[in-house]
Formats: sequence, structure tokens, C-alpha cells
Amino acid sequence: MTTLPAADSPQRQPPIQMDATASGQGRVYQAAGDQTINHHYPPRPEPGQIVEGDIPQCPPGFQVRPRLRRRLADLLGEPEQDGPGSGDGGAVVICALAGTPGVGKTLLAASYAWACQAARWPVIAWIAAESTDQIVTGLAALAERLGQRLPDDDATTAATRARSWLAATTRPALLVFDNATDVAVVRRWCPATGATRALVTTRNRAFLRSYQPLEVDGFTPDQAQAFLHRRTGLDDPGGAAELATELGHLPLALAQAASVINRLHLDYPGYLDLLHAFPIGDYLRAHDGDAYPAGTVQAIMLSITQAEASLPAAPHLLAMLSVLSPAGTPLTVLSAGSKASSHPVHLRETLAALADNCLISFSEDGATVLMHRLVQRVLRERATHHGHLSAALARAIGLLHAFNATLPYGAGTWAARAQVETLIDQTSTVYHWALAGGDLPAELLALRGWCGRYLYDLADLTRAVPLFEVTLADHERVLGADHPSTLASRNNLAGIYRVAGDLGRAIPLSEAALADCERMLGADHPDTLTFRSNLAGTYRAAGRLGRAIQLYEAALAGRERALGADHPSTLNIRNDLAHAYQAAGDLGRAIPLHKSTLADRERIQGADHPDTLISRNNLATAYQEAGDLPRAIPLYEATVADQERVLGGDHPNTLTCRSILATAYRQAGDPRRAIPLYEATVADQERVLGGDHPHTLASRNDLAAAYHAAGDLHRAIPLYEATLADCEEVLGAEHPLTRAVRGNLGAAAAAAHRDVGG
Repeated sequence: MTTLPAADSPQRQPPIQMDATASGQGRVYQAAGDQTINHHYPPRPEPGQIVEGDIPQCPPGFQVRPRLRRRLADLLGEPEQDGPGSGDGGAVVICALAGTPGVGKTLLAASYAWACQAARWPVIAWIAAESTDQIVTGLAALAERLGQRLPDDDATTAATRARSWLAATTRPALLVFDNATDVAVVRRWCPATGATRALVTTRNRAFLRSYQPLEVDGFTPDQAQAFLHRRTGLDDPGGAAELATELGHLPLALAQAASVINRLHLDYPGYLDLLHAFPIGDYLRAHDGDAYPAGTVQAIMLSITQAEASLPAAPHLLAMLSVLSPAGTPLTVLSAGSKASSHPVHLRETLAALADNCLISFSEDGATVLMHRLVQRVLRERATHHGHLSAALARAIGLLHAFNATLPYGAGTWAARAQVETLIDQTSTVYHWALAGGDLPAELLALRGWCGRYLYDLADLTRAVPLFEVTLADHERVLGADHPSTLASRNNLAGIYRVAGDLGRAIPLSEAALADCERMLGADHPDTLTFRSNLAGTYRAAGRLGRAIQLYEAALAGRERALGADHPSTLNIRNDLAHAYQAAGDLGRAIPLHKSTLADRERIQGADHPDTLISRNNLATAYQEAGDLPRAIPLYEATVADQERVLGGDHPNTLTCRSILATAYRQAGDPRRAIPLYEATVADQERVLGGDHPHTLASRNDLAAAYHAAGDLHRAIPLYEATLADCEEVLGAEHPLTRAVRGNLGAAAAAAHRDVGG
């Protein structure tokens, strides 16, 4: 029978204490300065129209670029009211926009998205596409907007639903993959059929061979001059032409130049003099390999230095943004850390001024700060040149810890999936740059531990296990094998192995973690007590009940001495010890301990606390094993209803409770209620947890047993066989669940043989 997991496994690493508050998000208003820039917002979405993702705002002086725009319309169709291909069932049309950094690929794609929005297309989705995780996160958010995401779908399940919806819709929809890097990843997540139109912006020219190609280069001379005239108001065609040639007609560089010209009240020759005199060698080393486009680095650095000279908060903020996610940084993240350094209003004033300087921009809804990847690169290389990259990373890590302090964990994580994915994306980016620089601060390793914990809470073991493995290796290399944080990381990895059913790796790692913790911290240290109880849980999962009970009893005595009888951690150990008694068949000790633990949790934590619901379910399992189904079944039914109300119908704990209730119905001789509940639960577990999750495998075994009990061997035996094969592959040949399924299959096969013989 499946039981609910102990609340203490894996251990949550202690957070870095930071003073942080979460402030509301909204539009960033432009600060007053030498000039007023009015950003052009798109029309508010029509009722029922879905515009998802951080589409860039239309910048001042935006150039339509008619030739490229017409070519894009030739490839995808002009965004008219009904939309191209409405009603189609053929292949999705996909166009790849490729070019060097700063030529305006993203804004060209954005202009098509704005046109689709104005034409009232029902769905426009903008997906950051540098990594698989970013694509999955963006599509999962789209699924939620479409009403396709079930309450507790994980990100991959929800993203798959969004892709399926886009493939099936007969109404016009636009899907943009911005800054894509891998053709295979985009192909995996792009719908193959339907009326959806897809755009890919990329530096990877392989996309041009895979999809409808459109190469994007700089402005034409006329476009560059028109852009400069609109942005500066200067009527000097010759000077504009000379400046545009100097900057290679690159839109990004021209925008930097225009902002400095306006701020310093320069003419074109004056700006060129300033640019030529700029001591670039004082800021950046000569760049080899992937060189910047002509004049770009000077223009960007000149704009940066001018902004930093006039904005006291700009140097630290720009450096921090340069090491955060290139997909953008939500204002909720930046605001979380603003209390420690400045008032939130000051932050927004600085951001508005940086937008005036064209060093950042905003998403259409004003909720996300965007920095061009080329600007990020220049800032990072300057920081590296001056030895300041570690300081920029430290500020970003502190910011993310402040944001992390606003997130719930445990059962509450399911309601904060979007914020969790933001933390994971931002932390992964910072980790990438820290690793490239050869310095992994302990605070960053702690953040990675938090990300792993959240993935565990979301039952996303596919991502959690490798993250915990890499994090432990980093701890051992950076902090040493005996550092308390390394011990905690080792214990966490053992716990996630246990949850994943990999007892062959969980047991020795958990034993080593406990031995090291006892040696370093002492027998009664709170971490040692946690490690001891987690090892006991691993022994219990492996069927080593005598050793598990000894460890649980020792851990409980230590918790009561150190923390008191009413501490939540003490109650967790009592719950686990009662389970161990129950597994050993000692119901005379198990049932009273379950009852007293439930009563104390109701008194201390409340009737609806997730731990209280676990205790209520576990008491019902003890009644069931005692043969007292008249008390067990009503308690199960009430607990399932409470789980669905408090946690949601697809929360892993709810699914486990439903599977156990179905088992009680089966034992009560009621297959008409047992089998449909098993079937629905297995389907939900496969969708939410995945087909290889230990809970899913256990429920499939139980469903096969229900078929067997109902005499339906034609369905029972194939399900046993498939489940046994999966258990052997995932859990190993000697795992207790594998052995149970193998025994059940043997019994079913013997019954089928008797039926044939009869």
C-alpha cells in the first residue's frame, strides 16, 4: 500500500536571512529629464484575446522596415482580421529570423505580433527560447491562459497541453520563439499542424535550413537617417549618414547614439568626436573571436558611462541585470530586493531613466525589464575586465534570495509555480556565469538547493534529481566534504533518491550523511536528528523495519529533548514511527500513536494543515490494516474531500489518498467503486507525476489487483506485466514494490492457468 511521504524528507536547507518585502507590480513611468520619451503601448487586448509573454514595447523612432515586413507577410501571411490559414488543418508555417546581434530581429518579430494583436487574433504567445526550461515555462503559462492547465499540472504536462491546443485550433494564433538556440528543441515544442503561425528569432543559422528563412541585417541608409532624425530632431542628413556608417547601420548602436545626443545636447559631429575619443581600452580588452559589430561596443559603453554618471543607482543595477536572465527580469523580482538598498520608487525611477537611455526596455504590460543580450555582454565583459563580476553576481544572488523569501514551500508551492519557475530560470543564469568565472559562492549553492526543494514539492523528479546531484558535487568541491551545507546537500540527495525509488543509491548515501553529521555536529544536533529519521525512512522503504524502528525511536527521543513534544518536527517523527510500527504489524502501538499525533496536529497546526491531513489519512490506513473498514472508509472519504478542498484534486498527496481509498473499497468487496477510482487516479498520476513515478507504479499495481479480484485476468495480467517491466527498470529487480508486483503477476498467471485447465 502506498503511504504518504514524511514531511522532513528531503531536508530543507536553511535560507540566508535577508530583509525583504514583496511590493506590487505595475507600469514603470518615465522619469522627467532633458527630454520626454513617450513609449507606444499596444491597444488593450480585446475581450477574450490572449496575449501571453513578455512582448517588447514599441520603442521611440521605431522603423517599420517595409522590405523585411513584406517578406515576413509573404512567408506567414498578412495579419488580417480573420487571420491566415483560418480553418487549416495542414502543416504549421514557421519562419526563422536570423542575423547578428543588434540588427533588430526581436523587434521585427514584435512588430508582427503587434499587427496580429491589432487584427484581433485570439492568441499571441511570446516565448523566451534560449533553453528547454524557458520554452516549457512559457508554454505552461500559455496553457493556463487558455484554460488548458489543470490545477496541479506540472510545467511539462501543461506545456504539452498548450502545444496540443495550438496544433488543434482552427483560429489564427501566433507563437514566437525568441532567441532560440537549438533547432531540435524548438521542433519538439512547436506544433506541427494547425492554423498557428510560428516565428523564430535566432543567431543560429541552422534554423534557416530548417524553416522558411528570413535574414535580417542592419538598417538601410535611408532608414538609419530617418531613425536618427526622429529620435534626435536634428536636420543634418550628411551628419546622420556619417554617424550611421560609423555604427554599421546597426539599430541597437544607433539607439544608444541617439540617447546620448539628446541627453548631452550634441550634434552629430560632436557625438562622433566623443565616440572617437572614448577610451574603450580603459573599459574592455580587445575582443577576439565573436567580435562586436562595427562601432557597437563604443556606442554602448558611451551610453552606459553617461547614464552611470547621472544616476547614482545605475552602476549596481546595470551590473546586476547583466547577469540575470536574458529573457527578462520581472519587476516582482527586482522589487523584492529594493527595501534593502532603496525605496521601490527610487528603483522605478532609475529603471525609467535607463529606458530613456535605451539601456533597457519593458515588456508590453510593463511588468518585466528587458536588456538586450549585447548590452548584457558588454556590461559583463567590462565587469570581468575590472574584476567586478563577482560583485555583480553577489548582488544578483542577494536579490534572488530576497525573492525566494517571498515564496511558499511544501504544499503551498503548487499555487506558486510561475514564481518558482522564475526563480529557477534566474538562478540557472547566475549559476552559468558564476561557473564560467570559476567562483561558486555558498549563497548561490544554497539557492540551487532551494530550487531543488521546490521541484521536489512539485513532484518534478526529472529535474530535481540531476539538480540535487550537481549541487552536491558543487558543495563538495567548493565547501569541502564535511561542511554543514555539504552534509545537508548529501542528505537531500539521499532523500530524493528514496522518493524516486532508487534505494540502491539512497541507503549508502543516507548512511554516510548520518555518520558524517554525527561526527561533525554531535548526536543531538537538529540536523543529525533529521538525518537519522530520514535514514530510518529509507530503511523502512527497503523493508528493514527493525533497524528503521530503532532509528525512529532514537530520533523521537532526541527531538523531544531538543525541540519539545509539540514541535512540528517532533510530530513528523511520531507520524513516521507510527508508520514503522504499522509496517511491522504492531498495530497495538501504531494506532494509539497515530491517534495522539493526529489530535496534537489538529490542536497545534489546525484541522486543514497538510500535515494534519496526512495524519488523518494515516490513521485510516491503520484501521484498514486492522480490518476495521467501517471506521477506515468514512475517514478516508472525508480526508480525500479535505485534500481536494485544501490542496487541489491533482496534488500528489490527494492522488495518494484517492489510491488508498480505492484499495479500501477493493478490500471491502466493492469493485464497482474501487476500479473506476483506481483508473481515474492512475490516469491523473501519469499526467501529474509521470508514468515512472513510484506512486504511479504502486497505483498501477493496485489497479491490476482490483482487476484480478474482479476476475478480469485479461486486463490484470497485461497491466501487471507492464508494471513489472517498469518497476524493474526504474526501481530495480529487488525493490519491495518490484517484488510485490512480481508475486502478484505470478498469482494471476497461476489463476489463469487453473481457469484454462478447468
